[in-house]
Amino acid sequence: MHGCTDALRRRLVVAARAPGLTAQRLAAVAAVSPDLSLLDGARVESLAAAGLTIGAARWFAAPDETLVAADLRWLESSGVTLLASTDARYPELLRQSPDAPPVLYVRGDVGTLAEPQLAMVGSRNPTAGGKATAREFAAWFARAGLTITSGLALGIDAACHEGALGAGGLTIAVLGCGLDVVYPAVHAALAERIAAQGAVVSEFPPGTPARAAHFPQRNRIIAGLSSGTLVVEAACRSGSLITARLAGVAGREVFAVSSSIHNPLARGCHELIRQGAKLVESPEDVLAELKISLADQLLGSPGARPQKGPVLDKAYKILLDALAFEPASVDSLIERTGMTSESIASMLLVLELDGHVAPHPGGRFSRLAGK
Repeated sequence: MHGCTDALRRRLVVAARAPGLTAQRLAAVAAVSPDLSLLDGARVESLAAAGLTIGAARWFAAPDETLVAADLRWLESSGVTLLASTDARYPELLRQSPDAPPVLYVRGDVGTLAEPQLAMVGSRNPTAGGKATAREFAAWFARAGLTITSGLALGIDAACHEGALGAGGLTIAVLGCGLDVVYPAVHAALAERIAAQGAVVSEFPPGTPARAAHFPQRNRIIAGLSSGTLVVEAACRSGSLITARLAGVAGREVFAVSSSIHNPLARGCHELIRQGAKLVESPEDVLAELKISLADQLLGSPGARPQKGPVLDKAYKILLDALAFEPASVDSLIERTGMTSESIASMLLVLELDGHVAPHPGGRFSRLAGK
């Protein structure tokens, strides 16, 4: 554990479960007791006087030794790193954030946390176009040298992680549960890939289940690690808007991708834009705002920018123009274009195979962004 003694490791395991403990409060203790020995067997009153909450002071005064022992055994067997906010490797941007966690559990490369990061979040039930945009943007950013940070959730989060991984870039997943309880379970394999090509992170001790109250806590870490937060698709009550709000509170840039006014998953993004978020139509819009040093030479390299497909003939262009970006039925397209249903069905199949359109339930189709 990077030179961590057994005694210090135990204190950090205890600290990870202390209610109300923050990075700032742990730093205050470390300022007078660098090895945190002050926390061993101290009285509640003296710990409270050191700046700890009453709940944290009571926990340090009488921790559950059975639980502590189990946590230490799990750490030893799991290969997970316990990273304290007093450690030089703790990410500086997160350290500066309000209510930063005192301890992080990290599976993977701890050094990834120090890389320039962009948070990308959005709906758990995105449109096909939103999912494609998330994947393409994440891949572009990854090739530009940005680490993509998200929450491993279904939908946009997963698409962002996959886009970064597919581009050979780095990505970080922040969980709302213990690292031994991957949520959602269907993303267990994705979490392993992320740990091998970045890091999976949590402030929650092993055995902590995924609960609704944990996700706003997770979101503050996603926002705190990153120079900016990009929301791809979000309904008005989406948890992604919490991440965006927390990014703003932490003084970070907030970005939102606009979409069709008929798309209910665009309303959260449009609300963010009304509140001052930067409108994003291309990845370049984000890089123009972020004040971080990236591998600029990569932006002009082959594959860094979306490649144009084959030139479409006039009939296909007419159909794409009629389709627009909100889902439409074949009957609607017949009315808009005057083409036969057989022609439209055949052309839609070709356009789908070429990545220009996406299918939706009910036999509807939509045009993909950037196509």
